[in-house]
Amino acid sequence: MEDTTVKSSKKVFTGQVISEKNDKTIVVKISTKKLHPLYKKYVSASKKVHAHDEKNDAHHGDTVKVIECRPLSKLKRWRLLEVVERAK
Repeated sequence: MEDTTVKSSKKVFTGQVISEKNDKTIVVKISTKKLHPLYKKYVSASKKVHAHDEKNDAHHGDTVKVIECRPLSKLKRWRLLEVVERAK
């Protein structure tokens, strides 16, 4: 029996949709907490990425997973993988 799963080296991040105004594009805010090496205090950092949403499935406030892909436009280097949780 063959194993059909392929291990991908592409990055996958989970974040919050903060904008869906463009057609087939969402803006996702990815928040992380990192321990500062000297002060031993957690520092919050966030970044915004533009992701391709082919079916316009994600909406403002949804928690989504995005995966790295080839450049699709000037800003889009990510693709929507799945909607983890819908906004209430």
